[in-house]
Amino acid sequence: MWKDPVVEEVRTIRDAYAKQFNYNLEAIYRDLKEQEAKSGWEVVSLPPKRIEPEERAKPAPESEGAALPSR
Repeated sequence: MWKDPVVEEVRTIRDAYAKQFNYNLEAIYRDLKEQEAKSGWEVVSLPPKRIEPEERAKPAPESEGAALPSR
């Protein structure tokens, strides 16, 4: 199976980063939050957008006197 070298590189880096924290998700999370705080970037959380359901398709008006052919 063909392997994408970019994907392999990302996976290797991600694994090395996680290994620093013994694959502990809480420790990884704390580190990421610390990096976020030190970055100086403004972190914005936006409220979820409400997606209105599409208007239901309306049935086509029936033509008077037109009938479907019987089978």
